[in-house]
Amino acid sequence: MILIDRFLSDEQDPKAVERVLSKLNDMLTSDEELIYMAVQKKPAVNLLPDCIAVSNKRIFYCEPGNFGITMNFKDISWKSIKEISFKEEFFGSKFICVPQHGENIITEYIPKVQARKLYQAAYEQLENFKEQLRQSDLEEKRYSPSPVTVNAVAEEPALAKEPEVIAAPEFVSQEEPEDETTLKLRKLKTLYDKQLITQEEYEAKKANILDAL
Repeated sequence: MILIDRFLSDEQDPKAVERVLSKLNDMLTSDEELIYMAVQKKPAVNLLPDCIAVSNKRIFYCEPGNFGITMNFKDISWKSIKEISFKEEFFGSKFICVPQHGENIITEYIPKVQARKLYQAAYEQLENFKEQLRQSDLEEKRYSPSPVTVNAVAEEPALAKEPEVIAAPEFVSQEEPEDETTLKLRKLKTLYDKQLITQEEYEAKKANILDAL
């Protein structure tokens, strides 16, 4: 059974707290603990205030219905919450819950002291959840098996290779084709070298070829 006194420390409406606790007592799981509760205080008539309760697993939004005869409960788990914040105004504060998906959940007219403590409790629980998530991811990565290559062939250790000598490319000189005069002179010299003509004949033929230029 949840004791009511621990949720009346910041001038929460006792009747509203008692009404909500009587319902939440049957909604909490075996390992779930209620941490803080804030009660709306409207500037004019405050007969049916909304309540926000924070547990170690979720946030409860408790709204009276049918003129206080019934109570509507909505809850959102920490894994579904992106961030929370509050904004102080002239009449109390706004408590803002930003879910991972969907529109923001805004509750107005929360007394300023209650809004601060509500935010503190919700922030701590949200950070605890994020830290548990980080630790879980680290453990999963640490113990996940390394990928195994199927039909892998063990490679033999590579032997040290001698440095490969790369020969410099050979440059082939391309001679220009000889002209007719040069060919005639070359043939004439070949005939003389083979002693097929005399020196006088060689000199005479050579002079004729050069004169023709």
